[in-house]
Amino acid sequence: MPVQGKKIEVYIDIVSPYSFYAFDYLRKRKGALLEHGVQVEFFPVFLGGINVGSGNKPPWTLPAKAAYSKFDGPRAQKYFGIKHTIPDFFPILSLLPQRCLTYVKTHQQDKFEDLFQACFESLWLEHLDLGKPEYMVTPLQKIFGKEGASEILKAAQMPDIKQKLNDTTKHAFETLGAFGCPWFWVYDGKGKAEPFFGSDRFHFMWDYLDVPHQDLELQKKIISGKL
Repeated sequence: MPVQGKKIEVYIDIVSPYSFYAFDYLRKRKGALLEHGVQVEFFPVFLGGINVGSGNKPPWTLPAKAAYSKFDGPRAQKYFGIKHTIPDFFPILSLLPQRCLTYVKTHQQDKFEDLFQACFESLWLEHLDLGKPEYMVTPLQKIFGKEGASEILKAAQMPDIKQKLNDTTKHAFETLGAFGCPWFWVYDGKGKAEPFFGSDRFHFMWDYLDVPHQDLELQKKIISGKL
């Protein structure tokens, strides 16, 4: 079914810190965006599958990207107000948390974003390896309790959930051209849509959606109380 109106589809994986920044940034602004007629929807994908499918490589596997990340990471943390360190076990295999998120998005939509938030915080702030069931249970229990967490862990292993995550991931790189996360597919409300990549392109996105904004505007220097 074609999308009606303005909408931002957000394809993210908890293994990506830039997905964390984008999720937090957009979730806090969903109300303001709705006032401008813009909907936001988050989609869990498997970043490892996107990298393989698109031919891209993660930053830590390329020396130049790894060196640049040492500068860009702290800058992004300062801009988005999310202070964290890299877990010593990073990177993780994110299939389990992404499958759990896929299940919750499908069956308990009202708690989906809360679980996404809990997963990001558990990995990046609490340094829990969510690729392992004994740690993934922590964010699940925060949102669903002990019994609910156990049920979701089991449901995440069902063939239909695994296939759904696989299908969403393939859709992201085969149809939408994704080569990393966060990946955005943005509908302008006029019958057109374009891709955006990374957590530093929101001003381009606002221009595309005709949403008024002030970010990146320079201000006059104040000297001795005078403009």
